[in-house]
Amino acid sequence: MDTFAYTLNCSILLTDVPLLQRPQAARDAGFDAVEFWWPFDTAVPTDGDVDAFVAAIDNAGVQLTGLNFAAGNMPAGDRGLLSDPAQVSAFRDNIDITVGIGERLGTKAFNALYGNRIDGADPKIQDATATENLAQAGKAADRIGAVVLVEPVSGTPAYPLKTAAEAIAVIDRVKAEHGVDSLRLLADLYHLEVNGDDVGAAIDTYADRIGHVQIADAPGRGEPGTGTLDIDGYLKRLAGHGYRGYVGLEYKATRPDTFDWLPREQRATRAGR
Repeated sequence: MDTFAYTLNCSILLTDVPLLQRPQAARDAGFDAVEFWWPFDTAVPTDGDVDAFVAAIDNAGVQLTGLNFAAGNMPAGDRGLLSDPAQVSAFRDNIDITVGIGERLGTKAFNALYGNRIDGADPKIQDATATENLAQAGKAADRIGAVVLVEPVSGTPAYPLKTAAEAIAVIDRVKAEHGVDSLRLLADLYHLEVNGDDVGAAIDTYADRIGHVQIADAPGRGEPGTGTLDIDGYLKRLAGHGYRGYVGLEYKATRPDTFDWLPREQRATRAGR
């Protein structure tokens, strides 16, 4: 696989290590860039918990390239707060904390999971709520020169964004209604493939609107090479369209040496950035 700027997702990988030790574990494995889902149990953690997380990143000497906004109870099936009218206050409070962490650590991308459809709720009201929340998040991110990512996700039938086109439609709505232009597509090649999207066509159509890329093989969501997804081909296609951003390793480890597919000299990014 050709050399790209890889960033290690420390929420799905290195899970045998306590969360605050994962940045150092990533560094020990040869990586110097990491990303996290929301790393706290609540949308509004204590200052002490935030400081401990920031220190873990700083002390490991890695770059936090991406951070998710609070997304609810993901193990229980939640996939974001954006579109839940009952969670507006929690999400707005979370914006300041998330972007504040990013400002301290130089993070330039924040992933805002859209949220599931709620039984009995009006989808139009949910979409209007998400649009307003994304506008507020986008404005906050823009103040520090960062972007907010909108991601199609698989494996959760109630999650309404399945394709790149559906995510782009949300981004376009936020820009049209609120004038916010700091939203980008998160192209997770695994999710797009599993959802039946045409990955190559999505890259060709939306390459200039992609703010981040994540990879895992399909089927199975394991390491590159464990499935049939043409990851290398799609990454070359992205590069051909001018993508120069990070590629997030967001896969599930299937073997003890989960990084053996990537030579150690290709894991650190700073030499080429």
